[in-house]
Amino acid sequence: MIDEILADSEDRMKKTVEAVQRELAGIRTGHAHVGLVDHVRVDYFGSLLPINQMATVAAPEARLLTIQPWDRTALTAIEKALLKSDLGLTPSNDGQIIRLAIPPLNEQRRKELIKVVHTRIEDGRVAVRNVRRDALEHVKRLIQSKEASEDDQRRAQDQVQKQTDKYIASIDQLGKEKEAELMEV
Repeated sequence: MIDEILADSEDRMKKTVEAVQRELAGIRTGHAHVGLVDHVRVDYFGSLLPINQMATVAAPEARLLTIQPWDRTALTAIEKALLKSDLGLTPSNDGQIIRLAIPPLNEQRRKELIKVVHTRIEDGRVAVRNVRRDALEHVKRLIQSKEASEDDQRRAQDQVQKQTDKYIASIDQLGKEKEAELMEV
């Protein structure tokens, strides 16, 4: 039973790290990448869809993103969603394709983005610690119901703490990499 708890907590911690990685990919650096618009939702015939489910997103140049909708009637809806998003980019529309020119970041904007990175990293750490707390509570319940011994509890606590340390370290590493990417000129 304890092995199942440990496997579940490890799986949930992995998913947390992956979620933090996806969130950090959405933070704009000075370079174009298709993950930049993944979080933007478009109101299309009454439902909110991600851009990548209704258009082809490409990065033909280092500072340019192109978005080509499969349905041309969605062009204005995509453009509106991009304007409303937190990207801070102005799309240009030629009737068939939307272009997003990505300007180089100034020092002030870099510092603001680094603060956002720190916030997302801290949220990830908290999520991993919440998984640790849940796992330890499950183990305590097993002890109270006499399904496991106190030695099992100590071993499980040690293993859960090792998992926690490992995944928090990987989240911190992701943060350092993103920070270095943002500080590149």
